[in-house]
Amino acid sequence: MYINSDTVIDGRSHSEDTQSNELPALKNILVTGGAGFIGGWFLRHMLQTYGDRYVVVCFDNLDYCASTNNFKTVSHFTNFHFVKGDVCAPKDVEGVFRDYHIDVIVHFAARSHVDNSLYDPLSFTQTNVIGTQVLLETARKLGSIKRFIHVSTDEVYGENDAQSPIAFTEEQSLHPTNPYSASKAATEMIIQAYRKSFRMPLIIVRCNNVFGPHQYPEKSDLELIPKFITLLKQGRKMPIHGDGRTCRAFLWAGDAAEALDVIFHQGSDGETYNISSNNHLQVREVAEKIFRCFHVNGTDGLDRWVELVADRPFNDSMYWTDDSKLRALGWKQRTDFDKALQTTVDWYCRDAEGFWPNLSGVGDNRIAVDGDPIAEGYCN
Repeated sequence: MYINSDTVIDGRSHSEDTQSNELPALKNILVTGGAGFIGGWFLRHMLQTYGDRYVVVCFDNLDYCASTNNFKTVSHFTNFHFVKGDVCAPKDVEGVFRDYHIDVIVHFAARSHVDNSLYDPLSFTQTNVIGTQVLLETARKLGSIKRFIHVSTDEVYGENDAQSPIAFTEEQSLHPTNPYSASKAATEMIIQAYRKSFRMPLIIVRCNNVFGPHQYPEKSDLELIPKFITLLKQGRKMPIHGDGRTCRAFLWAGDAAEALDVIFHQGSDGETYNISSNNHLQVREVAEKIFRCFHVNGTDGLDRWVELVADRPFNDSMYWTDDSKLRALGWKQRTDFDKALQTTVDWYCRDAEGFWPNLSGVGDNRIAVDGDPIAEGYCN
């Protein structure tokens, strides 16, 4: 996929290869968590690719990592609507279903910060499990939903064996290792129960780490790239868990949006689809690539800008999934990691300031590293 500045600023991602005539009866899409990162990319993609074909309703409670800026570029569309609400509140959910005659749900809303789940696991159960079941139960009662896509995570599988890795297919049993991934796995079990008991049209999607502009910079592997960019911009060190050898797969947000588009139009009810990336990198390698975006020809050493910190109680060594089932539908990863990373760095240096109302900068304890800044922050 060719990246240009207009595509990235608008969050646009065109699906020239996607056939969009499979489900003509679908019309009114509820995107939960649409003011967040991946949900925002998806709703922008659908509106900018298909024009007025669908009514897109963004349903979000505007938590700290959400921003109305995630749909600013499409807010003028007459077929776009924003509703502030909580997926855990049945009254809110039923209200938006009835007001907008919802017949499709693409469910992104979730707590996804692994480190926070270690300290406040019950909030993850509440939002991820109860919130999803409220959606399911409302959909069951009203009987109007023709497609329900639940966006899960590759972390439900647990770790691959880094010494002899085998890519997990969708048939792999689930072995989550932290409260976040456990809450997502529990949610999947409830979804399967509703599919079997009530014959609901449900699809599960398990995605690798997604990155790109508009991602909230937080202390988690899921937000590794924006966190490191933000810290370097502020002149701070990049904190790395353990020895930095844990491996993650990184997927450009535009490619993820296209994959969800393909699943939306061509996926089969009752199926689970992996969305995988060919870009497998150790955390330390990611830190070095980001560092080189700031110091293209510089002599400054990476070690000066890295701080090794205590590892998690358990940190999965590697995630690797097989997405042959999705690729058989026609999707392919198209974006070069290094080009996408440079584009992402440029966006955070140019446009991130003020994007999130609750991100206050150097003093924000969500991204700060203990100690004084070691240099003045700067961008190319």
